[in-house]
Amino acid sequence: MKQFFLSLIALALFSSCGGNDDPPPAPEGADLIFPLENSECTTGVSVNETLSQVTFEWQSSANTETYSLNVVNLDTNMPQTISTAATSASLSIAKGAPFSWSVTSINSDSDQIASSETWLFYNSGAQTTYAPFPAQLVSPISGSTVQKSIANEVDLIWIGADVENDIESFEVFFADQNPPLTSLGTTNSSIMELAASVESNTVYFWRVITTDSEGNTSDSGVFEFKVF
Repeated sequence: MKQFFLSLIALALFSSCGGNDDPPPAPEGADLIFPLENSECTTGVSVNETLSQVTFEWQSSANTETYSLNVVNLDTNMPQTISTAATSASLSIAKGAPFSWSVTSINSDSDQIASSETWLFYNSGAQTTYAPFPAQLVSPISGSTVQKSIANEVDLIWIGADVENDIESFEVFFADQNPPLTSLGTTNSSIMELAASVESNTVYFWRVITTDSEGNTSDSGVFEFKVF
């Protein structure tokens, strides 16, 4: 009987010391609020001739302690990042330039993070018309290795946007040398995909030039991929 009670005590002690083995809940992605997607931001407070301070806002997300605001100048590809526990933050950014922005949700108890969507906007400047946003090259991902189709082709896919919604065309440049100078073709504003003929064991480079009805242009920058 004594041994039975000792066993019960040991079991109780073991149970009380045991922790919860469930992993901590992962943070969820935040919903962006402002600046609006594909918009002109006119609410910035002027800092000097070249900069204005813009306040970014997003909704709170579950299981999140802090947020990392990521803003990228699409003309220079220079990022700015700020960490905060709030659901808004202000940054001084260039006037008259296109930007992308997103928010990363972080929880110190979890090794996972969550990213919001990425939105584009122009920070208001002196100009009265804006160039299209640089096309976002979606596929193939830069630095990736892809397989060609039976027709020995790879589909090049991108996304285009414009504050004034007046994109006229996309011209795709594609080559096995960097920078790619050979025009693969031009599509209208509704077509954002073009097939490229490729060979195995070759690295290719591609970029997209977007043109609007005012003749303004933007350059996506160069992506590269390898065909195996």
